[in-house]
Amino acid sequence: MKKDQPQRQGVVYSTNSDFSYQTNEPTEATTLPPQQQQLRVQLDKKQRGGKQVTLITGFVGREEDLQTLGKLLKTKCGVGGSAKDGEVVIQGDFRAKVLEILLKEGYKAKQIGG
Repeated sequence: MKKDQPQRQGVVYSTNSDFSYQTNEPTEATTLPPQQQQLRVQLDKKQRGGKQVTLITGFVGREEDLQTLGKLLKTKCGVGGSAKDGEVVIQGDFRAKVLEILLKEGYKAKQIGG
């Protein structure tokens, strides 16, 4: 089979004119608009050698959009961090500042824990 053709699953031939093949290609998740995001901001110290980080969870969308949000937060706070697997980690205790930035950008966000 050619490399540019999608891998078809299960059906070799169909006489139905309305039939569409299912492929192995993953569907890309769409990013919810900021007004529909339910973000949670919390302080986390577990498994980090006693260091405090601000953890933002609950992001639904593409990895590129998560990276963009993480870069915005890291730039505004002036610290390092990472963004992967639907969560953003900001080094240090910046819960109030991160919450203010998220609300200003139009996200639904709330602080949980302490």
